[in-house]
Amino acid sequence: MPNKQSRFLIDTYFAAFNAGDTKKMESLVTEDLIHDVNQGERRIGKDKFWSFNVHMTRCYKERLSDIVLLVNEEGTRAAAEFIVHGTYIDTDEGLPEAKGQTYDLPAGSFFEICDGKIARITTYYNLQNWIDQVQGDNA
Repeated sequence: MPNKQSRFLIDTYFAAFNAGDTKKMESLVTEDLIHDVNQGERRIGKDKFWSFNVHMTRCYKERLSDIVLLVNEEGTRAAAEFIVHGTYIDTDEGLPEAKGQTYDLPAGSFFEICDGKIARITTYYNLQNWIDQVQGDNA
């Protein structure tokens, strides 16, 4: 049963992401969440996750598709790969200027699950691929 509960937890997290419901996403994580995004600093705590979500909502409008989710038998770990379909809506510091560019970016996330909540989220994507897309023909 732990596997099914964890699968439901991560499915709910992704559904909240796609709905832009950051409050729901935040309700699914532990107070001491560890959040890692490649090419970024480690954030520890729900408050830093909240700040990250505020920033992302300001700069990007994103939706995930083609989600493939794997959960271990114990329900303590999960991994997902997906495609991020996005629009770059406000310039993010240190990155190219935002002009409403769109992008489709393969990505993946790893999760640690503890006591029915997400305790760690680690997300990877190819930043250079994203930069090439927003500076390319659709820019």
